[in-house]
Amino acid sequence: MKLAVATICSHLEHDGRWWSFEPFVLELNVWAELFDELIMVAPVEEGPPPPMWAPYAPQARVRVVPYRRQRGRGLKQERTSAGELPRMIRSLVVAARQADALHARAPGSIGLVAILLGRLLGRRRIAKYAGQWPEYDGEPRSFRWQKRLLRSLWWGAPVTVYGDWPGQPRHVVPFFTSVMSGEQMTAAAAVAAGRRPRRPPRVLFTGRLSRAKNVHVLLAALARLRRRGLELPLTVAGDGSERPALARQAAALGLASQVRFLGAVPHASMHRCYRDADVLVLASQTEGWPKALVEAMAYGLVCIGSDRGLVPQLLGDGRGLTVAPGDEDALTQALEAVARDPAAHLAMGRAAAAWARRFTLDELRESLRRLMIRSWHLPAGALGGAAPR
Repeated sequence: MKLAVATICSHLEHDGRWWSFEPFVLELNVWAELFDELIMVAPVEEGPPPPMWAPYAPQARVRVVPYRRQRGRGLKQERTSAGELPRMIRSLVVAARQADALHARAPGSIGLVAILLGRLLGRRRIAKYAGQWPEYDGEPRSFRWQKRLLRSLWWGAPVTVYGDWPGQPRHVVPFFTSVMSGEQMTAAAAVAAGRRPRRPPRVLFTGRLSRAKNVHVLLAALARLRRRGLELPLTVAGDGSERPALARQAAALGLASQVRFLGAVPHASMHRCYRDADVLVLASQTEGWPKALVEAMAYGLVCIGSDRGLVPQLLGDGRGLTVAPGDEDALTQALEAVARDPAAHLAMGRAAAAWARRFTLDELRESLRRLMIRSWHLPAGALGGAAPR
């Protein structure tokens, strides 16, 4: 079977292979194991791959039908205009006619078009909503439209969402994602099992450096703790538009010697960052499935996340701490509690590691296989052959 995938993730061809944003590629490699070919309906650009991009697996058969060209670089893409709609529709129809099934990835402009046209294209359908499923203050109207369409009978096909939320129609399926292999998860479990209390605990942030990630709030909290005699080292693994401002803020707060900015770190190199840290802070304004949070849990870190969306479910039952995004007082208190008694929080990290170890790429592949075979009424051996024993 061939699968058409409607995505806003830009692609480029380099050294004879298609490349895209690394976390996206790691997940789509799983889909490529289930289908004979992936036909990506996506933006296309030229030039060498930007940081944090990766090629698809050598065995993955990937083809791209572009709906826009050279309209940005990496994750920085121009907003979609109404004038692009005919090209988007044409590209989606071309890909769907060559495929047996359609995968709409939302939120995003091409995802919205795929949701609207999916039933008319006469193909098996499955959607993924990759953002925060419950509505939230300040949410773009187009995101809310996409959620309402996906809940409706018009779409009427499986929609995977992050978290188990009450009052959803049957075709809205609680799901997860992963970018960690079974081997990587085993290595993480070994690190978690060997953790010991460390004073002062080392803090990690990993992710895109945008204002919504609230790294500026983390720096302010660390400055307050420094004035109280607690100097917590911070490693920032990631890049983005906020990096220059964050570096200036760290210097102005007297944290220059305490904070390391690593820039973009490939996923394969994140093992060392998780191994060397004790606490992860990811208190964003919104999150879908925060991969970095679940990865840090697998490594046994004490995780501090926001009290929004799915995060309280992930960190519930003593697996971590939550604070309101942007609440400097609450974040300072949480970090201080860990810093003053790191031994008392070891059990929290161990509970997090035990819970997170099931979220591997292998389990993602088999969960997707089961869902599509059941929903599309396919024979048991469909989609990449029989499941491995």
